[in-house]
Amino acid sequence: MSNAPVWDRPEPPSRPSPVPLSRELIVRTAVQLADEGGLDEVSLRKVASALNAGPMRLYGYIETKDELLDLMVDEVYGEITPPDPSADWRTGLRHVAHSIRDAAKRHEWFIDLLSGRPHQGPNALVHMETTLATVRFEDIDQVLGVTGTVMAYVYGAVRREITELRAERSSGMTEEQWQRASGPYMRRMLATGRFPVLGRVMFESRDHEPAEVFELGLDYVLDGVAARHGLR
Repeated sequence: MSNAPVWDRPEPPSRPSPVPLSRELIVRTAVQLADEGGLDEVSLRKVASALNAGPMRLYGYIETKDELLDLMVDEVYGEITPPDPSADWRTGLRHVAHSIRDAAKRHEWFIDLLSGRPHQGPNALVHMETTLATVRFEDIDQVLGVTGTVMAYVYGAVRREITELRAERSSGMTEEQWQRASGPYMRRMLATGRFPVLGRVMFESRDHEPAEVFELGLDYVLDGVAARHGLR
């Protein structure tokens, strides 16, 4: 096994074959499998089968499943458009936040791989560089603090949204159907008087589309950054 990261390893020389392969083709196929069936559908064996190739041929391009996952993550990073370099910090970070959410909605498995793994692929590095460059502070630790706080919100909010979508699909009920089914229990609990604020949430709060909820939370975070640093 090579010690060089997959980004630095050349692909094996091409050779005549009824099934031509490339690292790019392997990654695109893996992304499609994950989009259709989740990360459980991704393995070198399953990717090879989808490509009608022998599994051993893939090892010339990718040595482990972890490498394949890293390449898949970087492929999605390549879909996240960078902010306009001339944009102010708020506009730039808002653009990044919505671009990540859009990418994660297209590839729900992406959010599962955003934590606990180093992202050092070329597309990930461009994403990090352009995101950090949006916050033009002299103190780099403040830049890291601002971008880290915004990204923590984005990852958490998107993960919650996708988790709720998955739960709805697995239950076979829409949110409205689930609320009707759980209604009698919740009314009994609220009638105890122990949960007055939750009662207000149930009976007074307005329904918001997921995009509205995401935007509202993002506004809270950006407003907090602005207040702390005296920004607009």
